[in-house]
Amino acid sequence: MKSNRIILMIIVSAGLLFTSCEKVIDLNLNTSSAAIIIQGNIFDHIGPYTIKISRTVNFTGPNIFPPVTDAKVTISDNAGNSELLTQSSDGTYITSKLRGVPGRTYTLNVETQGTVYTASSTMPYAVNIDSIYFQKDIFGSGNRTVLKFKDPANVDNYYRVIEYVNDTLKTGFYIGDDRLYQGEVITFSLSSTKVTGDDPLETGTRVRLQLECIDKSVYEYFRTTRGNNGSSNSPANPVSNISNGALGYFGACSVREASITVP
Repeated sequence: MKSNRIILMIIVSAGLLFTSCEKVIDLNLNTSSAAIIIQGNIFDHIGPYTIKISRTVNFTGPNIFPPVTDAKVTISDNAGNSELLTQSSDGTYITSKLRGVPGRTYTLNVETQGTVYTASSTMPYAVNIDSIYFQKDIFGSGNRTVLKFKDPANVDNYYRVIEYVNDTLKTGFYIGDDRLYQGEVITFSLSSTKVTGDDPLETGTRVRLQLECIDKSVYEYFRTTRGNNGSSNSPANPVSNISNGALGYFGACSVREASITVP
């Protein structure tokens, strides 16, 4: 049977002091025809916001996902606002006036080749960062970047942390929830290395962290990029919140960020 493949590099966190491990996941898509991939976010800051649409390729083909250029893409919210997105480049669709507001539910609608794909995501309220600092890495010679924040009590929260080194996005991400730490201080501890390789950061390097508050459906997507924990030769695809068998996700999230420079 022909199959398709997406390779995702993920870093998944666990525990109060969130540690991580890297893993390359080969996602075998057991379909005889190409599947559509939809990925995009709407944030609690001024846009434009971007939706990217492409299709998977055959396993034996080049690892290049052809863009979908014929789509009609709209985003609406439960306050009565709606916008038809403009295609800025092949497969990339952007907003011009829509604004993300915490507490609102946003619905993505993509129509292409006679099929409609929909997804909804509710934007959580932002959680502010309390502190960011470097800490000696007990497992190596370098430092770790530590991010601390207070989890709001009596609310289920889901988090994703993204790291930039000198404004270059590092591969991977960190996720966590407050299931065991409701209302407590949560600590993310990230390995402080260069964008490529495991070399420690040099003096003067700037590290910027973004703390995203995401809803449960988006959290499940990133959590399940771990596949099936290696118990099968054909890991399952991540759990998407998009209808009609589409791959990817649509998320509405609030973001706060902080930065620190290596002394």
